[in-house]
Amino acid sequence: MDLPKLFLALFIIQVLIVSHQSIKAAAANSKLFREYIGAEFRNLRFSSVPINPNVEFHFILSFAIDYTTSSSPSPTNGKFNIFWDSDNLSPSQVSAIKSQHSNVKVALSLGGATFHLDGIDIDYENFNANPNTFAECIGRLITTLKKNKVISFASIAPFDNDQVQRHYLALWRSYGQLIDYVNFQFYAYDKGTTVSQFMSFFQTQSSNYKGGKVLVSIISDGSGGLSPENGFFTACNRLKSQQQLHGIFIWSADDSKARAFRFEQQSQALLAGN
Repeated sequence: MDLPKLFLALFIIQVLIVSHQSIKAAAANSKLFREYIGAEFRNLRFSSVPINPNVEFHFILSFAIDYTTSSSPSPTNGKFNIFWDSDNLSPSQVSAIKSQHSNVKVALSLGGATFHLDGIDIDYENFNANPNTFAECIGRLITTLKKNKVISFASIAPFDNDQVQRHYLALWRSYGQLIDYVNFQFYAYDKGTTVSQFMSFFQTQSSNYKGGKVLVSIISDGSGGLSPENGFFTACNRLKSQQQLHGIFIWSADDSKARAFRFEQQSQALLAGN
């Protein structure tokens, strides 16, 4: 091949590579919005929360816990009981909200094998098992539920704590290919976090959970992390411009009720491009 043809071939290859990378990058942003609900018993129903039809909306019931529901709880060794507001967030309410909104899915943190649920969220924060045992138990649970088509997605909810990270990173290394979303609790960082600090935290955790869809997050009561008042949505727009906004989640709808779900509406509008 003579030099002009060689240069032309190399140029075409470079264009194809750049185009492929651009297409891949363009697919990185997401319209996924997720919201934890039910843990604080605020007489809240799914229908109370504003739902933008132009986003993918996940409610996450909080929590199912393998402990008894008595006044002196004791472990039940894997038999999960309901610890959320089941009077207002019942199986019939799950069916109703999904029939009313085609963009809504419902997950359970943690358990999720009954009444029209779409996924589970792993939100263990205290551990008696070592990281490898935790990884195998949770990994096999996700594997079994997906294999039997009980769930279509799974997420984990780590935060920046040495013990927590050891356990979740062990799970990620062994079963990351089965984990669809990383609901990283960025609100567990100090209150007063700045936009630049948040961006640095995001890059660190994206590196830790490499290849994963790391979602950004806020806490409704403003008790930690980067708040909307201090620039959370500015950070979201920066990530969106970098094709790294994989979704937003909020803890929690229960607390957001007092704010008339203002942050939920802002988050969904940003994701939808409104």
